[in-house]
Parts: sequence; C-alpha cells; structure tokens
Amino acid sequence: METPSLPADRPHPRGAGSLVRDESLAEETPVALIYNAKSHAVMMATPQDLHDFGLGFSLTEGIVGHCDEMLDVSLRRRSRGIEIALTITDERFAGLGARRRNLVGRTGCGLCGLTSLCDVDRPLRELGHIAAISPQAITRAVGDLPSHQTINRRVHAVHAAAWSTRDGIVSMTREDIGRHNALDKLIGAMARHGIDPTHGFAIITSRCSYEMVQKAVAGGIGILVAVSAPTALAVDVAKAAGVTVIARARGSHYTIHSHPDRVAAQPGHATA
Repeated sequence: METPSLPADRPHPRGAGSLVRDESLAEETPVALIYNAKSHAVMMATPQDLHDFGLGFSLTEGIVGHCDEMLDVSLRRRSRGIEIALTITDERFAGLGARRRNLVGRTGCGLCGLTSLCDVDRPLRELGHIAAISPQAITRAVGDLPSHQTINRRVHAVHAAAWSTRDGIVSMTREDIGRHNALDKLIGAMARHGIDPTHGFAIITSRCSYEMVQKAVAGGIGILVAVSAPTALAVDVAKAAGVTVIARARGSHYTIHSHPDRVAAQPGHATA
C-alpha cells in the first residue's frame, strides 16, 4: 500500500538539519469507473476497498438506488491504473447518460466533470426516523477513531470515514487520499453489509462540505460528525435535508450546526 522513499537516515547534502530516510507514503492511482462497458469517470483514489468505492459512488451519485440494481462489480488492473467494471440494470444504465462525469477528477474532487449547475443542487432523498445519540457516544467514537485508521497511522496523509453505533463504538472504517472517496467507500461497505444507517452516526476526518452532506443523505445517514469545520452551504443543505451536522469534534467539545434535537443536551457543547 505504501511507497518507500529513500534509504533511512542519510544526511541530506542540502543542509545539516535535513535527513533522507525511509518513509511510508500514501498511494493514489487513477481509478476508472466503467458501467456496462462504458467509461463514466476517472478519479484519483487510494487503491484499497475499491469494491466498496464502486458501490458507494454508484449510490451517492444516484446511478443506482439500492444494492439490488448493482448486478456485478469486478476490478481490472491496468498499466496506468485500475478499472472498476460495474454492471447495473438496463433501466439504470439507460438513465446514466443524463448525468455523466467524463473528466479526470482530482483527488476526491466533488465537482470535476459535472455538466450543469443543476447537478450541484440535485434533489435529495427524504430521511426516515433517525435515532438520537448521546454526547458521550460522540466523544467515545471520535476519541477511538484514530486507532481504526490503519493506513493513516503509517502515512499521516489520508482521510477516514467511519461508522459508529449509537453507543459510540466504531464498527467500520474506510480510508482514502480523497475525503469524498473515503465516505463513498464507507457507504458502499455499509450497504454491502446491510448496516442500518438510521441507528448510529458517521464520522469524517475532513471538513464537512456540502457534497459530504449530499453523500450522507444518499446513504441514508442522518447524523454526520466532522473533526473539522463545515461550510455555510453544507449547513444549509443539512438543514433542508434533515441531517444533523456536528463539527469541530475534538475530545468532548463540538458544535451542533443543524437539527440539534438528535443529540441529548449537555452543558459545554455549543449549538450554532
């Protein structure tokens, strides 16, 4: 997974304070998503959990509505990258041409390849009842997340998206160089394993942008916890879509930006 650099602890000729040493580096590679033998998008991604990425991307982009419409997923390694070959139902494939991403996307880019501004403000599904959580559960899950970031412990350069139970137990984690990709991988894994998104919450290690909220809604996730700040548009989308956004979650401190009724009140936690 990691790419070694130069030999360990050699003095660097450029200065006494520099060292050249072996270091684990994050890997990213072009990943092409091909539906029914037709190329749809190329994204830069960490080449791990790509079956989950293919399914999650298909769900969050609205290419399929549920797992039953994904008939097959296979990986093909090429000299310049990896192809995810996805077979979807004829009905879903017929609608795919209306919204295509033809361009090569930068790492985790949310807008690359969109053909219309209408794609930015796309309609979102209605979320059902979302079970409430406690402040203690948020603190526990956020504190425990680093122990589940197996790639980041080595490379210190990838994002994570994790799923926690209502009790704050991190039960699933996916990592990627791109924050959008990490969440797609998580949503794909949850769908594949039949995890109920209404009884728990997702944690992301990146900022909470509007497309992260959109992806959460597409995955049926009603509570999204971010360790960094949200954007104003993300909060607007969350309020309209019924998503509870909790941001700047560090230790026992966090700020609730939307739908605070899903978190039990506790002194010391701000509501924006």
